[in-house]
Amino acid sequence: MSNTDNPFSGGYGSASGTTTVSYGGSAPSAPSKPVGALIKDTTTAGFATDVIAESKNQPVLVDFWAPWCGPCKQLTPIIEKVVNAAGGRVKLVKMNIDEHPAIAGQLGIQSIPAVIAFSDGKPVDGFMGALPESKVQEFIDRIASPDGDRDAAIQAALDAATQAVAAGDAEQAAQIYSAVLGEVPDHVGALAGLANCLIELGDLDQAKAVLAQVPADKKEDAGVRAAEAKIALADQVAKLGDPVALEARLKADLKDYQARYDLAMILNATGERDEAADHLLAIMKADRAWNDDGARKQLLQFFEAWGPADPASLTARRKLSSLLFS
Repeated sequence: MSNTDNPFSGGYGSASGTTTVSYGGSAPSAPSKPVGALIKDTTTAGFATDVIAESKNQPVLVDFWAPWCGPCKQLTPIIEKVVNAAGGRVKLVKMNIDEHPAIAGQLGIQSIPAVIAFSDGKPVDGFMGALPESKVQEFIDRIASPDGDRDAAIQAALDAATQAVAAGDAEQAAQIYSAVLGEVPDHVGALAGLANCLIELGDLDQAKAVLAQVPADKKEDAGVRAAEAKIALADQVAKLGDPVALEARLKADLKDYQARYDLAMILNATGERDEAADHLLAIMKADRAWNDDGARKQLLQFFEAWGPADPASLTARRKLSSLLFS
């Protein structure tokens, strides 16, 4: 349907054109009468619940009609059929303007039938007149599709970020994750992804700030835990000192397990995961009880930071299993 056909598109078609409307104000009327799971009548008093609040779950179409309106009688079976066929993608709320004129007046409706679509508590589109079924279907498809389109776009962006990470381009991945968060600020996958990228880029403070935005009930997300483990490791490495001096100590005394342990931490920080794991495994092989089984505990922390599918995790787990159970 074109904007010429749709008199509401100019006023409600975008966020910048959204009209703020004050609802209510008249005396309470009879309770809403259910017409079906997806279709119901409403009143001035029930409008805030039936339309404004409900439209935050899925789009709600409001059909303004009157018993004397011939075109309304033509539209009713058509729009009810299409709404029912949509299977919950939209809901239909019907308002008799003879009994409840306040809302129609506030929205400037001058002729009926008039249908206005609400989404996220705001009017976003509409049409007037008794449209044929095909046009009503087009309208509902257009109204019901934005969230699905956005979800698909977000998933495509997350996939692109994953590919960028795999290609070693943490900066590009960080930009993509930031764009996703611009749309969905609490998206845990994007928050975890951005934090991990910032860690790779050496910006630990910003990574910590990003992780602080993760909702409390999402703290156990694998990506979030991996980022937290990486930060913990990086904080430890910052206190370890010169790797050349550690190698010299280890060369002078193979039983200097602290030097070997510290060297493993530094090797992990520089991306040499296999070598880091081998140093910890060497400590375990020589003295399992050293530092209260500290080498094994640190290796497990490496696994959490690297992720279960990382080649270094897989290789080191095989070696660890062989060492423990052979």
